[in-house]
Amino acid sequence: MDAKRNPGLMFSLLFFSLSVNNYLSLGADTISANQPLSGDQTIVSAGGSFVLGFFTPGNSSGSKYYIGIWYSEVKVSTQTIVWVANRDKPVSDKSSSVLRISDGNLVLFNESQIPVWSTNLSSTTSSAVAAVLRDEGNLVLRDGPSNLLEPLWQSFDHPTHTWLPGGKIGLNKITNENQRLISWKNSEDPAPGLFSLELDANISSYIIRWNRSIQYWTSGPWDGKIFSLVPEMRTNYIYNFSYINDKNQSYFTYSVYNPSILSRFVMDVSGQIKQSTWSNYTNEWFLFWTQPKTQCEVYAFCGAFGSCDQISQPFCKCLKGFDYKSPKDWYLSDYSGGCVRKTPLQCENTSPANGQKDKFLTMPNMNLPVQAQFFGVGTAAECESSCFNNCSCTAYSYDANNCSIWIGELFNLNQLTEDQIGARTLYLRLAASEFSNHKNNKGVVGAVVGSVAGVALLLGLIVFVILRRRKRAVGTAKSVEGSLMAFEYRDLQNATKNFSDKLGGGGFGSVFKGTLPDSTAIAVKKLESISQGEKQFRTEVSTIGTIQHVNLVRLRGFCSDGSRKLLVYDYMPNGSLESQLFHEKNPTQVLDWKTRYQIALGTARGLVYLHEKCRECIIHCDIKPENILLDAEFCPKVADFGLAKLVGREFSRVLTTMRGTRGYLAPEWISGVAITAKADVYSYGMMLFEFVSGRRNSEPSADGKTRFFPTRATSIMKEGGDVLGLLDPRLEEKADVEELTRICRIACWCIQDDEANRPPMSQVVQILEGVLEVNPAPIPRSLQVFDDNRENIIFFTESSSNQSSQARSNTSAASSQSKSDGQQQVWRPEEQLSENV
Repeated sequence: MDAKRNPGLMFSLLFFSLSVNNYLSLGADTISANQPLSGDQTIVSAGGSFVLGFFTPGNSSGSKYYIGIWYSEVKVSTQTIVWVANRDKPVSDKSSSVLRISDGNLVLFNESQIPVWSTNLSSTTSSAVAAVLRDEGNLVLRDGPSNLLEPLWQSFDHPTHTWLPGGKIGLNKITNENQRLISWKNSEDPAPGLFSLELDANISSYIIRWNRSIQYWTSGPWDGKIFSLVPEMRTNYIYNFSYINDKNQSYFTYSVYNPSILSRFVMDVSGQIKQSTWSNYTNEWFLFWTQPKTQCEVYAFCGAFGSCDQISQPFCKCLKGFDYKSPKDWYLSDYSGGCVRKTPLQCENTSPANGQKDKFLTMPNMNLPVQAQFFGVGTAAECESSCFNNCSCTAYSYDANNCSIWIGELFNLNQLTEDQIGARTLYLRLAASEFSNHKNNKGVVGAVVGSVAGVALLLGLIVFVILRRRKRAVGTAKSVEGSLMAFEYRDLQNATKNFSDKLGGGGFGSVFKGTLPDSTAIAVKKLESISQGEKQFRTEVSTIGTIQHVNLVRLRGFCSDGSRKLLVYDYMPNGSLESQLFHEKNPTQVLDWKTRYQIALGTARGLVYLHEKCRECIIHCDIKPENILLDAEFCPKVADFGLAKLVGREFSRVLTTMRGTRGYLAPEWISGVAITAKADVYSYGMMLFEFVSGRRNSEPSADGKTRFFPTRATSIMKEGGDVLGLLDPRLEEKADVEELTRICRIACWCIQDDEANRPPMSQVVQILEGVLEVNPAPIPRSLQVFDDNRENIIFFTESSSNQSSQARSNTSAASSQSKSDGQQQVWRPEEQLSENV
């Protein structure tokens, strides 16, 4: 029958279509007694922020389904689960499983209609009970339609692995239930893992535990404003923590000053608590803060008989003689199962079939495992014997007449370097077959050597001739930490034509251009003032070699030949930012504003990676245009990172003699206090001013005065003056005014005298990306003092003398106003910054 000629049929088809759509998505925010949830159905919070429904985690197959809450695609483009109901009891068929109201509870029934999860409240016959998903991500069970009713149950009281704003982590004093965050087992299994964040109500602090028992990190007690061992909270403008302690409960909750910022705390599978914010600019979660800082600080991260090495990837490996207990779990970065022996121990069997007994493997530079037993024995031989004679003893250590042995499994093993505190030698018990048997192999080796001797001699002669003919051979290079290469000094001499093509130099040494035999262009840095030994130098360089980011110069290799230490980098065809910004001979090649802005943003991202995303915070200590290199596409690459540790104690002297007191050095370099990542922030801010002006911040003039651009810039930004007047005149005011204002304001904040008032680089990136807005900063006292002696300085200006005089008058007025206030203005981040949506 033709539907167009039958209105009744058309109506029936329309009704059927609407019914199907309703099944696929409930659309509402409520599960009621007559509206359960099953299959692909979901409910969405009223504001469209969160979704509840069935999901399969990660890349796992669709054989296991869970009820969870996640951010809607409108808010977060990648599915991010924030709460799981049946995390340890998945269902296998979501179509026949159902989440519904039953006897006053919200209950999940599996495909056999057996309840696998419930809110577990006392039964009630009320027909008004409903579950509502609120816009803060809280699933609330209530008895009635009013939002003002006290919840019967809410997911915020039962967190899983994520702490959302408005949620709470604490202790229910009535039920004695600890509201803790518990990590997933791995990225594809939301079952409770080994790591948990919970409240120590006795001292109002948070702690992270392994297996709900052993504590390995603490926030320190709450002082009413911050946790004592989380100094980052002093400059954390995004979050506002509150502590509630009454007769019923004791807990912390937090909010975001700007509610449009999406933020979450996660007890990660890595055993680290991670605080992230969502960036609409990059469409990814931005790691704001994490503790512990390094992966190997997490207790027993690599499981039994696993060793954690902070400078290798992956972090975990099995000890010699052991293999993965569960290769699948290790593939998913779940190392908790640890390792198992490949060969059983002979133990106390004095007459084993092969006539061999167990032996001990020497493992230098290890931190000792936990739970040792101590023996007062006199010699190392006696210590070894005390372990060997105990069938359950798996390892021992002897040092200065102290004997320690370990019974059973070994946990929390870390591979250290020779100079690290706590580096000791551990002797691991293994089956004799795990050691090479030279006697048994001697005959085999002899036969093999004899049979191939002639071939080897012939091949050797051929190779010798080839190597002799290769004028620029780098035949001695060998792989270190994957792709890092170790070069011979003479090879780099050949590659650089005896270091004849100098690209530049600085506090760390001179840089020369070179070419490898495969025609790859390289930059070779000859380091100066390096006093480290061979092993320590290789260790530090290997660490630098593992650090890779699109905005960091890649280290290709190194050379360590006695006192001669060299580093080999990728060659950057567009040179340094300094050469592009200050020394353009052709006016048509001046860096345009768009390129400058992208260079500023890329540089900031590189510094964020060094400060916050490496295994250990790396402070560059020498941010300036000479150390920002540009590839063929003008993508910025931060150079010389990690070298401060190579130079060591003399580095501060090198820095302070390079550019004087008005260069890029933060005030704390001069005062001698401890240097933090905020020193890089200061240097970055000084460099931003040069992005704007196209000149050095400080330049002598013909009349003996000093041009100091930051003084003029901070004054104009404080007074709301003409920001285009600060711009490089070669750009002819061709710049985005909003971007120009943003960069100038960021620069003013970055150069604040007190490092606590400078934003971290992660916030600088968010501001440059347009995620956050930034208000004018106070004029640093150091610049006010500099301005008070203005008879010795003049301002950069391409305008008339009248305009220059007016600028000086404005600056003087600003300085007077600051003095009349009686004290320096303090940066209140929560008042100064807000999100721009």
